[in-house]
Amino acid sequence: MTDLPLDHVRTLLVAVDAGTFEAAARVLHVTPSAVSQRIKALEQRTGRVLLVRSKPLRPTESGVAVVRFARQLAWLEDNARAELGLTGAAGGAGETGGAETDSEGGPGERRRTWQTLSIAVNSDSLSTWFPEVTARFGAESAVCFDLHREDQDHTDELLRSGLVMAAISSSPKPVQGCTVRPLGHMRYRAVATHAFIRRWLPDAIAATGLAAALSVAPIIIFNRKDDLQDSFLRGLGAPASGPRHYLPATDAFLYAVESGLGWGLIPDVQRKQFGQVELVDLAPGRTVDVPLYWQQWKLAPPMLTEVGAVAAEIAARRLP
Repeated sequence: MTDLPLDHVRTLLVAVDAGTFEAAARVLHVTPSAVSQRIKALEQRTGRVLLVRSKPLRPTESGVAVVRFARQLAWLEDNARAELGLTGAAGGAGETGGAETDSEGGPGERRRTWQTLSIAVNSDSLSTWFPEVTARFGAESAVCFDLHREDQDHTDELLRSGLVMAAISSSPKPVQGCTVRPLGHMRYRAVATHAFIRRWLPDAIAATGLAAALSVAPIIIFNRKDDLQDSFLRGLGAPASGPRHYLPATDAFLYAVESGLGWGLIPDVQRKQFGQVELVDLAPGRTVDVPLYWQQWKLAPPMLTEVGAVAAEIAARRLP
């Protein structure tokens, strides 16, 4: 890594984060051609293809290692500048923030470099308890959050790719180069409205009858990565074969169930916080508990570790 031109390494990171050569060029104040040439030179230096020229741009397996290095390099540089009392953003890729400001948001003597923390968060956490985490870090913290919404079963992929420094994951197995700590469980229940039950599940009293009725009833799915509802039905012994509605937003998902469009699994924390309509637990005692873990780089900014500690504290209070 020491033989890699650092400006080229930073350019690769900006290109991946920006998604296109044109957007990266605007960030770096160079031409798109210059961005392309730097990355091509870096690929020639390493002897490997580092970037998939798609929209958005994606790092290859080899590119992931360079992107991770670039992101770590960025915050190491910022920490060094802060310790030396140097003002001004570091410049280049992965820089941790733009203008320097004092605690009141304007230029002044108490200047600082804002640090950007990229974190992957699952949608249900992002819409319920995780905003309490970000709220703890006001302007005096000089932290900018770059949150990536992804299913908890897939946030690890963003961590492996170097696109984020930390992730809320459903896996207790740490990603290479990362530490892991438990947060708690997101508890889900299969629910529906009284009207939906009268129409679609009038005779589904026994568990076997419920499974058969639910399998053909309209079902609400978050997106095509969401396996919660299908997994729940498999546990009852009946695969889903009814109409499927895809609503990739937690508030829209809850509203769809509350309006009787279909049945679905909703986390207890969301119902307590945002529920407006009485929903019936279709299978009392049969919950789906999704474990959540905080994963972050071992080599991480102290502020990221602090965010992880706050996340663990709030999750312990809000989640079972």
